[in-house]
Amino acid sequence: MTENSMPAPLVKMRGITKRFGGVTALSNVDLDAYAGEVLAIVGDNGAGKSTLIKILTGVYQPTEGDIFLDGEKVDFSSHADAITRGIDAVYQTLALADHLDPPANMFLGNELTRSVLGVTILDNKRMRSETERVLMERLGVTLKSLDAPTESLSGGQRQAVAIARAVYHEGLRVLVMDEPTAALGPQETARTLKLIQTLKDQGLAVILISHSLDDVFEVSDRVHVQRRGQCVGTVRTADSNTQEVLGLIVGAEEAA
Repeated sequence: MTENSMPAPLVKMRGITKRFGGVTALSNVDLDAYAGEVLAIVGDNGAGKSTLIKILTGVYQPTEGDIFLDGEKVDFSSHADAITRGIDAVYQTLALADHLDPPANMFLGNELTRSVLGVTILDNKRMRSETERVLMERLGVTLKSLDAPTESLSGGQRQAVAIARAVYHEGLRVLVMDEPTAALGPQETARTLKLIQTLKDQGLAVILISHSLDDVFEVSDRVHVQRRGQCVGTVRTADSNTQEVLGLIVGAEEAA
């Protein structure tokens, strides 16, 4: 697809600057994310990756700059605001309650209920069936047991439960994934990358933060490189390589 034939970006971030007191974490950053693509954000620690996605997901508000969704300017005062507009995130910690089973984690804070003789009780049967359905229909994942505590699942299965919780919202359009393969073995990493490809094929804009350039080049369409709070380049993975991206990360041209 040529630059001229590209559709309009689903998400546009323009001139994003974020200051914490006297420290500038982000300076005039632009970012585009398209439906049905995986955009990777890479950079060393302190490059501004996490701050940028926390602004996109409403956790932080920018000091300067604007966010556009489908061309409409949006302002998020909280993470809940972003979720309402179809933007959510799965962070590295996954935010799962290990002692609860997958359905309880899937609906944690949004439990389904039913009324029995005028008394409201948890609808455990429906939460279980919905968890099973979303895991299979959206992610192609089947768990051996939905009754076991989540802590007994493998790293990749836990990742699937966290993703399923995010995609359960029908209006989800943008999913940020923060280091989804960290601490996973090769097989689990491969499964997680397959989940990312599945979400992309369903038309979501997937924004992937990763320190693994191998993973980035396997699954992403474009790479947005952050360095010292600024975007120092965006490349198409098909037209680039790990050496070029690594050079942008460390500022090889600047050093030369």
